[in-house]
Amino acid sequence: MERRYFIMSMIKVENLTFSYPSSCDNIFEDVSFQIDTNWKLGFVGRNGRGKSSLLKLLVGEELKYTGTVTIGSGLIISYVPQNTSHLQGRLHSFAAEHHIDESLFKAVLRKMDFERIQFEKDISNFSEGQKKKVLIAKSLCEQAHLYVWDEPLNFIDIYSRIQIEQLIKEFSPAMIFVEHDKAFRDGISTKIISL
Repeated sequence: MERRYFIMSMIKVENLTFSYPSSCDNIFEDVSFQIDTNWKLGFVGRNGRGKSSLLKLLVGEELKYTGTVTIGSGLIISYVPQNTSHLQGRLHSFAAEHHIDESLFKAVLRKMDFERIQFEKDISNFSEGQKKKVLIAKSLCEQAHLYVWDEPLNFIDIYSRIQIEQLIKEFSPAMIFVEHDKAFRDGISTKIISL
C-alpha cells in the first residue's frame, strides 16, 4: 500500500485492489485511472462493488488496499457523500461554518428549484432530496481542484437533475462521481469506468 504526492496531475490510481475487512474476496481489483483538469470520470457497477469505498479512499478515509494512489500536492477536494443525516442548523450558519459565500450558496439552491421559504428552516427538517441539494450547492460554492460526488442524484427530482447537470456544465469542474442515472452520466462524463 503506497500513497504518494506529486504536483502536475490531480489523482493517479494504479492497480488498485480493495476488499472489505470482513471478506477475503476482492471487491474490485487492478483498477487504474487518472484524472486531470476538467475531466469528469464516472464509476458504474452493481451495489456492493466498492464504488463508494473508492471515493472515500480518494478523499482521505483510511481503508486497506493494495496498489498505488498518487494525489497531487496541495490538491483540494470537495466531497458530496451519500449520507445526509449529519446535516442540521440553518442555511446561514451552514454557509458560515463551511466558509462559502451565503448569497452564491442560496442562488445555486434557487437554481435547483429550492423555495425561499426553506431558507429559514432547520436543515434537519428538510427532505432527503433537499438535503442532497444543500450538499451539492455547498460543493459547487467551494473553491476546490476536484469534486468527488457519491450518488448526488439520490432523492432528486427530474427538474433538479437537469438543473444540476447545467450547473456542472456551467462551473465545468474536474469530477469523479458515482451515479446510477445513465442520462446524467452520459451527459457530463468524459470517461466511465465499470467496477
